[in-house]
Amino acid sequence: MSKREFTSFDVAAAVQELKQAVVDARVNNVYQLDPKTLILKLHKTDQPSLQLLMEAGRRLHLTSYAAEKPQVPPAFCMALRKYLRGAWITDVQQHEFERVVTVHFKTKTTAFQLVLELFGDGNIILIGGKGEILQALVFKRMRDRNILRGELFQFPPSSGKNPFKVTKEEFAEALKVSGDVEVVRFMARFLGVGGFYAEEILLRAEVEKNKCAGALSDSEVSAVFEALQGLLSAVSVSKLEPSVVLAEDSSFLDVVPFRLKRYEGYKLQRYASFNEALDEFCVRSTATAKAIASVEVSKLQREAARLKRVIAEQEQALREEEGRAERDRQIGDVIYAHSSQIQSLMDRFTEARQEGEDLNAVFNEVSASQAAGGKSEVLVESFDARNLALNVCVDNLRFSLSLRKTLFENAAEYYERGKKAKQKSAGATSALDESRQKLADIEREIAEVEALRLAKPAEAIEKLAERKVKSKEWFEKFRWFISSDGFLVVAGKDAVSNEVLVKKHTEQEDAVFHADVAGAPFVVVKTQGKVPGEQVLREAGEFAAAFSRAWREGAGTADVYWVKPDQLSKSGPSGEYVTRGAFAVVGRRNWMRGVPLMLAVGVITDDKVSFIGGPVEAVKAKAKVYVTLVPGDLAGKELLKRVLRTLASKLPKEQREKVLKASIEQVREFVPYTKARLIGVSS
Repeated sequence: MSKREFTSFDVAAAVQELKQAVVDARVNNVYQLDPKTLILKLHKTDQPSLQLLMEAGRRLHLTSYAAEKPQVPPAFCMALRKYLRGAWITDVQQHEFERVVTVHFKTKTTAFQLVLELFGDGNIILIGGKGEILQALVFKRMRDRNILRGELFQFPPSSGKNPFKVTKEEFAEALKVSGDVEVVRFMARFLGVGGFYAEEILLRAEVEKNKCAGALSDSEVSAVFEALQGLLSAVSVSKLEPSVVLAEDSSFLDVVPFRLKRYEGYKLQRYASFNEALDEFCVRSTATAKAIASVEVSKLQREAARLKRVIAEQEQALREEEGRAERDRQIGDVIYAHSSQIQSLMDRFTEARQEGEDLNAVFNEVSASQAAGGKSEVLVESFDARNLALNVCVDNLRFSLSLRKTLFENAAEYYERGKKAKQKSAGATSALDESRQKLADIEREIAEVEALRLAKPAEAIEKLAERKVKSKEWFEKFRWFISSDGFLVVAGKDAVSNEVLVKKHTEQEDAVFHADVAGAPFVVVKTQGKVPGEQVLREAGEFAAAFSRAWREGAGTADVYWVKPDQLSKSGPSGEYVTRGAFAVVGRRNWMRGVPLMLAVGVITDDKVSFIGGPVEAVKAKAKVYVTLVPGDLAGKELLKRVLRTLASKLPKEQREKVLKASIEQVREFVPYTKARLIGVSS
C-alpha cells in the first residue's frame, strides 16, 4: 500500500463529513491505543455509538473496528478523560486549509478544543477555555512557537496561502513574479497543497508540470485556476466520490475523496463516505505493515550469515586437525623406518651428555660431519639445549626428538599425538555437521518466512473482519431473545432502559410483561401486527420472571402479568409518585401464576462459535447444545467458567477448544445476577 501522507484535501473532506456525524455527540470515553493514537467513543441521541480515531501525524476518521485497548490508560489519556468525558462536541474545523483539525467541546462550565496536527510527526493538544495549553501528546520548544503547559496555543505557521481565499488576480500575479520555478513547485509551495495535488491540478488543466510558472499564458493560468476551484468546490459542498484505488493485484493503493485524473484506468472500490474509505484503507494498511514486521526474516538472515562464518572456521580447523593427525602418524612411521640412523644419532648425544661434554659442541661436530659427508637420511637442523631435543629432518618431515626419551618412546609420543588429533578431528566433524544442519534448518525457515511475507498480509486482512463492529439493531442495547415461534422479545436492563423500551420501542399491538416483584424489568413481545400465541407468551413470562429479583432471592417460581402498552401510564393514583423506569397499570391484567424460574444458555457452532440465552424452549429451538440454569449459589467467574466447560464437554474436539477459549463475558449477560445452579446439559 503506497498511500502518501494525509493531504489538505483529505482533511477537508473528512472534516466536512465529521461535521454532520459527530457535532452534538457526547463523549462517553477516551482511549489511547498507542503513543500517537486516540479513540473518542461518542454517543448521539437515537444513533449507534461512534468511534472517532485521531492519530497524530497520520489520520483522522470514524472507525468501525474494535481496537485492543491497554489495561492501564496512559497519563495523556487520563488527562483527556478528566476534561472531556461527558462533554459535547460543538464543531469540527480545519485550520486555514492546513493539515490541522480542531474539535470543539463544551461542558456545563467551560469549553475546550482538541487540536490534531497531521503534518510531520504530528501532535494532539488540549486547549482550555482561555486558549491556554492544558495537555499535549508532546510538549516541546520550537523556533516559531512552543507547546508548553500553560502557554497560549499558537497554530503552526501556514505552509502556503489558503486556496479558498486566493483570488484569480492574486494567483496570476504570483505566477508572473515566480520566475523560473517549475509550475508544479509553485503550486505546492504557494498554495500549500503538496506535490500530489499540485500535479493533479495541472493534469486537469492540461499544463505541463515542469513548465516555468512565469511563462504560463493567460489561458493556461485560467485553466489552472479553474482546475483548482473544481477540487475546492468538491470538498466545500461535499460533492465527494470516496473510493479506494486498487493496484493490479487488487491490493489497496490509495484512498481518495473524489475521482482523480491521475488514477484514470485504475479499478476503484467505492464507499458511502470518505470516513469509511479512510477507515478501511488505514486499518488494512496498518494490519499489513504489522503482519510484515512480525515476520523477522532479517533476524534469520543474520543468523544464517553467522552460521556460514562458523562453518568456514570449523572446516579450516578440521583440515588442520586432520593434517596434524596424519603428519604425527607419518613421523612415528619415519622414526621406525630410520630407527638405526636415528638411534645412532641419539646415542652420540646421550654418551656425550653422560661424559659431561658440551652438547652444543657435539651438535656442531655432527653438523659439520653431515655437511662434509654429503647427503644424509637424517639431518640434524638444530639443537634445543634447554629442552634437550634434536630438531631433525627425515624424508622431508621436520620434527623434534627428545634426548630424555628412548627412540621408541619418541615414536610412541607421535603416534599418541596423532591419535588425539584424530579424535579431536572427529569431534570437529560432529560440530561441523551440527552447524551445517542448523544452517540448512535456518535456510529452510527463511524460505518459509519469505513465503509467509506474502501470505501474512492476506491472513491479517481476513482477521480484520472479526474486529469490525457491526451496526447494532436497536434491540441489542437491551436484553432480548427470539422465541421458539419467531417473535422478538425485548427486556429492559435497568430503570433507564425500562423507560426507553416502553416509551420509545413499544407499539399498541405489542404485549408488555412484568413480574409481580419490585424492581423487575419490563419485557415486550414485538408482534409486528401478528397475534402472539401461547408459546411466545409463556416464554416472555419466563424471561420476565427469571430476570426479576425472585432469581436473586432463590425463589422457585414467580407470578407474572402482561398488559397492552396503552394500559401503562406515568400518572399514578392521586398523590402517588411513579419513579423512573416504573409505570402505573390501568385496567385488567393477564396473570400467569407460578411461572418457573428457569433459563438456558446455548452454543451455536457454525463458522464461528456464538452463544444465545433465554427461555429453555427458545434456546432449544436454535442450539443443539445448551445448559439449563435455575437460581442457585454458584456465582461470578466460577459459574460462567462452568457453563463454558459444560457446553464444551458436549462438542467435538475442534469446537470444544473454541468454546473453552471464549471469553466468559460472552455468556455473562444471559445469567441473571451472575448467580445460578446448573441442572442439566442437552445435546
